[in-house]
Amino acid sequence: MSLSKNKEFTAEEFDTAFEAGEDMTPYLDLKSAKMHHPVKRITIDFPSDILARLGKKAAAIGVTRTSLIKMWVAEHLADDLKTV
Repeated sequence: MSLSKNKEFTAEEFDTAFEAGEDMTPYLDLKSAKMHHPVKRITIDFPSDILARLGKKAAAIGVTRTSLIKMWVAEHLADDLKTV
């Protein structure tokens, strides 16, 4: 499915095109995109062997080490909320 840049389309049509692997960037207004969550940087020291294992795991799923750590922390915190 190829979306027309000249006509409006539904969210379902957008989703279908995205799921089919179509490049969606022409349909997005990236200049006005904003991050919804403020970010605060931290520094964490890990032993080299753990960083190597993190790097392998991250590469296996196609993300950066930082993204993998964020995903794992978010998942853990979400699980924590279920038990509170």
